[in-house]
Amino acid sequence: MARQGRRKFGAVRKLQSGNWQATYIDPITGARRPAPYTFETETQADDWLTATKADVIRGRWTDPDIGREPFGPYAAKWIEERPNLRVRTKALYVWLNKRYLEPEFGTVDLVDITPALIRTWRAELMAEKHLKSCKDSCTDKTHRGVSATMVAKAYRLMRAILMTATDDELIRRNPCRIVGAGIERPKERPVLTIDQVFKLADQMPRHLRVFILVATFASLRWGEVTAIQRRDIDLTKKTIRIRQQWIEVVGSGMELHPPKSDAGVRTVSIPALLVPFVQEHLDEFVAPGRDAFVFLGEKGSVLRRSNFNKLGWSKAAESVGAKGLHFHDLRHTGNTLAAQSGASTKDLMARMGQDSMNAAIIYQHATRQADGAIAAALNDAIEEYRKAHGPDGGEASETG
Repeated sequence: MARQGRRKFGAVRKLQSGNWQATYIDPITGARRPAPYTFETETQADDWLTATKADVIRGRWTDPDIGREPFGPYAAKWIEERPNLRVRTKALYVWLNKRYLEPEFGTVDLVDITPALIRTWRAELMAEKHLKSCKDSCTDKTHRGVSATMVAKAYRLMRAILMTATDDELIRRNPCRIVGAGIERPKERPVLTIDQVFKLADQMPRHLRVFILVATFASLRWGEVTAIQRRDIDLTKKTIRIRQQWIEVVGSGMELHPPKSDAGVRTVSIPALLVPFVQEHLDEFVAPGRDAFVFLGEKGSVLRRSNFNKLGWSKAAESVGAKGLHFHDLRHTGNTLAAQSGASTKDLMARMGQDSMNAAIIYQHATRQADGAIAAALNDAIEEYRKAHGPDGGEASETG
């Protein structure tokens, strides 16, 4: 027989199993509600009732059924309803959720996601334990490793979703409490010399030579440089207008979108010595008409980053002593060279298309120079290079 004990708040009883059950009256509905688990001793059941009573008195009690919603559907809805998400960001969130969050937490109720579960999940990502079973046999490259940067992105997404769950009062407190876990600490990326930039450009197919030079010396992102049209180039003023970018969207292909932020819409000055190269490229490779795209694939299609290695990028980078070079390292190189010209934070932000000064500060020491001065300094550096190597980027010929 079960034994019942009554108290001023709630009741406990011993079950036939030998464990103790605690129950109390729901302060909202008036229905009798059991504790979510049983206890080994009567004292443990009493202690739980005391803590629950304190929560009711202090107004901290919440309906235990709130938060009994699986993480998977909630996360999918969170991504779908997130306001003002850029297309590429939304695609990233969907991928991160499917790859790293859903497999671990998809069927777990929000209220059951604890700090301990979060710590274990992150530790396993960092240790790549979940990859060991398929490391040798799996053909999916996404299963070959999890970088610290990707772990930080996944953790930030998890934290953001659960912060909304906290605001929705589905959980009391966000269980993502690991200090610094969402901070990305990418490895230091290489900065090319001007000599390396020109040699790299020379190693690429002819229709991509100027593509490399413009991307570097104008500090452009992949999507920005591939979206330049004739109308955007003013060789008289030595400027390029950045007003759009190509984005590769999973399921729908290449789409034109505005730049990454409002600051991304900008006009960038280019070094004067690049003007004849750009003009030659326009004459030889670009169709007439203001809407013609300046940089395309050999067959006239939009350049895709995913196919760029097939065009000789890796081999070209290795040939100039920059094995493992990323295309974005060209922008990094251009930003570094621009900062060395003595540009101010504000001027660097404008040139880079950044609405936050954090990225600009990385590249420079505070001075006051205009964007045109940046291009002039780059021009001087290229001129010195050409004096030593000849007008076409090769070794200067000797005269008798």
